[in-house]
Parts: sequence; C-alpha cells; structure tokens
Amino acid sequence: MTSPDTRESEDPDGPGPQAEPEAALPLLLADDDELHAARTTRALEARGFQVTWARSLAEARSAVQDGAPGFAVLEMRLPDGAGLGLIETLLQHRPDGRAVVLTAFGSIANAVAAVRLGAADYLTKPADPDDLAAALLGRTPPGGLILRPMTADRARWEHIHRVFEFCGNNVSETSRKLGMHRRTLQRILAKRAPR
Repeated sequence: MTSPDTRESEDPDGPGPQAEPEAALPLLLADDDELHAARTTRALEARGFQVTWARSLAEARSAVQDGAPGFAVLEMRLPDGAGLGLIETLLQHRPDGRAVVLTAFGSIANAVAAVRLGAADYLTKPADPDDLAAALLGRTPPGGLILRPMTADRARWEHIHRVFEFCGNNVSETSRKLGMHRRTLQRILAKRAPR
C-alpha cells in the first residue's frame, strides 16, 4: 500500500476546507487507476482524511487487517476482484466504519447490491469531492444514493459489459449473444466508459 503521487499540478477539485493534521480521519482508498487515485487522494486529504491507497483487493484486505480505517472508498472493479467484497471485511473489523463505493460502472443493480452489503453510499465517477466527503461523513440527503443519469451510450456500454461478465469474459460467446462482430466488441471493451 502506498500513497499515489500527489505532487501533480494544482488540484482541479479545489482545496476544500482544510483540516488540522491531528484531526485527520483514516481512510482506505482501493482503486487501480493511478491518476484517479491521485486526484481523489488530494481532494480527500484537503477535506480532512488521511488516505492509504491500495491498488488491488488483496492490498486493501491486508490494510484492513493491519488496522481497519474508519472510512473506505472502494472501486467496484479491481484487477483481482470486486471491491464490494471488501465491505463485509471492513465492517467485521470496524462495525462503525463507513464505506462508499465509487465506480465508473454505475447501475441501479450495483448500487442496490452495495447498499445491501453495508455500503454507506454509491457514487459514479467522476464524483464531486464534496459529494464524496458528504457520503463518507453521513451528510447525504436521506435515502440519497448519488447516481447521475445514464446516457444512451453509457447504458449500451453497461449492457455489453454485463453480458461479457455473464459469459465469463469470453469474447467469442459475448459477440454471439449480442449479435456483434468480434472486432467491434473488442474495440468497445477496450474503451473507457462513456459519460
């Protein structure tokens, strides 16, 4: 576990309220996207959190077992598994902990699954840093999952990825089920999620 390099140019997410160093709240950030992790770390540290970064589910589990933080921001998809699996582990070690799922793969079904497992909230990338801090601190509106409306391109991309997962990440089987040329499918799978 390391801290992402936060020495990049000025913080595009704004400084946010500065916290006293002794008041820093320990937080685990599980995200394999280095650029996003660096930006999220800067934004959360400016809002009073002390961030430990884990690039994988295994690193995140190890961090929780070494000393469960009171807060966690978990990416839905990590290289070695789903970040959702960490919610239960965190809450076993720290029943008063608050976990927020932050993902580029936003859907109502995933949001419901996250909350059922004990997540305090579920936000889609890119999340506003103030919304993220509010979700961590329990300041979101009652019953308020912060989901942004999905575009038609995003809904199509989500559907293709769900079918791909259902087919065990088999490109040939997925292309048959979707009635799509294999190369077209591979191009779509290689792209980032549309906003």
